[in-house]
Amino acid sequence: MDVKNVFLNGNLSEEVYMKPPPGLSSPPNKDLGTLSYFLGLEISSSSDGYYLTHANYISDMLSQANLTNCKTIDMPTELNVRLNLHDAEPLRDFTLYRYLVGSLVYLTVTRPDISYVVHQVSQFIAAPCSTHFSAILLILRYLKGTLFQWLHFSSQSPLQLHAYTDADWAGDPTDRRSTTGYCFLLGTSLISWHSKKQFVAALSNTDAEYRTLADTSSELLWLRWLLQDIGVSFSSATPIYYDNISAIQIAYNDVYHERTKHIEIDCHFVCHHLLQGSLQLHSIMSHDQFADLFTKSHPPGRFRNLVSNLKMVFRTPP
Repeated sequence: MDVKNVFLNGNLSEEVYMKPPPGLSSPPNKDLGTLSYFLGLEISSSSDGYYLTHANYISDMLSQANLTNCKTIDMPTELNVRLNLHDAEPLRDFTLYRYLVGSLVYLTVTRPDISYVVHQVSQFIAAPCSTHFSAILLILRYLKGTLFQWLHFSSQSPLQLHAYTDADWAGDPTDRRSTTGYCFLLGTSLISWHSKKQFVAALSNTDAEYRTLADTSSELLWLRWLLQDIGVSFSSATPIYYDNISAIQIAYNDVYHERTKHIEIDCHFVCHHLLQGSLQLHSIMSHDQFADLFTKSHPPGRFRNLVSNLKMVFRTPP
């Protein structure tokens, strides 16, 4: 029988032979040359590093939405606009909305600049309204204007890991849950980022910020372990840059009282790894907080500055 795939939990009594994908059968050493395209991801290499983009993938999305010839805009979302469940009339057909949301989620692999707004529109995939679809159209018009924006990984970047983390307290107008945002850079190269609504509503800004700090610490530990596995060792603690002094003070204070008992597990987790020397907390000003890009919308000037700090650059195709 002709079997195209097998499942790990399948109970098979026969021998199954898999047909290798095209290209893997030759040459004998399986070296397919320099990677340039994989699952819609385009990779370009030069003397100063690697560049990643989804330009062709974006073009296909624009074609599916009949926006190939649309006007472009400078921002992926309107400033201070908060989507909610009852914005307008529900869409009659959800098919295109769900296709576009799924495609946009995959696109955030190389486009951290749309992570926050994609996180917003993906919350309404079960029952989208016309305003939610309009928000997607804004994202697509922004992507058309930034079609050749690449994520740059510098060959000269030092192998020093550091993180930025932030939270937007009670920002969701529907359930008043907060948004967690963080990003990790290896030298100047962005290697991990996150924008997600928290599971429960926070009672204060400090609560929301500390839950974000715990999530960031978990990602930090995983990245340190991963990098050590591939030969990148760490002789010192990884810095996390934060603009919330209250949360930093709680982390360095091992006395827990009534106002922090509901986040006590997070407190113990962060404090433990502070004492172990895996991480350090550094206070910064809000305008130096790179993670702001993943928690809220911004004016055009601030938005462009944040995108530039994360090493997203315009570059013509090679």
